[in-house]
Amino acid sequence: MTIESEADMKGLLRIGRVVGRALKLMQAAVRPGITTGELDAIGAEFLAQEGARSAPIVTYKFPGTTCISINDEAAHGIPGKRVVQVGDLVNVDVSAELDGYFADTGGTVAVAPVSAVKERLMRCAQEALDKGIAAAVANRPISDIGRAMESVVAQYNFRVIKDLPGHGVGRKLHEPPSVPGFYTRRANQPLTEGLVLTIEPFVSVKANHIYTEKDGWTLRTTDGSPAAQFEHTVIITRGKPILVTAVND
Repeated sequence: MTIESEADMKGLLRIGRVVGRALKLMQAAVRPGITTGELDAIGAEFLAQEGARSAPIVTYKFPGTTCISINDEAAHGIPGKRVVQVGDLVNVDVSAELDGYFADTGGTVAVAPVSAVKERLMRCAQEALDKGIAAAVANRPISDIGRAMESVVAQYNFRVIKDLPGHGVGRKLHEPPSVPGFYTRRANQPLTEGLVLTIEPFVSVKANHIYTEKDGWTLRTTDGSPAAQFEHTVIITRGKPILVTAVND
């Protein structure tokens, strides 16, 4: 989607705030002993209160309002009876629709105490997101985003999960263009003013790829190593992009 009017901007920022606040509420509730289903219920209640609809349900009939993935689950974990434990990395991904506009955000929380490797992995993923956002400037190629994120990951000696790119968003949950988390010449499309997309590095200790679990949804790293992800929906400008899903505490 490309922003074409004030109504587009207002509609996108509204749903961006909703999913951003839902994510914050869910992350704040992460603690040992809570189930992923209970976390999902917190997000579901808030979205309903705001009049928003779960994008995974609307778009794909996903069996949960949000995606909650733990440790080597890189993405699309199904909320349920799984109990969060000390030492876990818990990734929460919230996307929703309101008045025809979609926004998507996510982040990883550590259930302390966690290993030093997991702490570094989270820090790496957050820094990669920050660098990717800084590179997302109108008239630069999409590949600059991946180049910036991959450089951070390389400094930490971790791996980009190459199967999980960012994407366009706005009128649908997933739209063109693809936004790889690593440098590739094929991502040579120039960023244009008003373009709406997600920037979301998926970082693993050792794995570059994922596989789909028997449940048909959950994506795990191929070697069982932990993964972390952070994500914002942004609007491209000639300068710093607008962070649609950022929420000030």
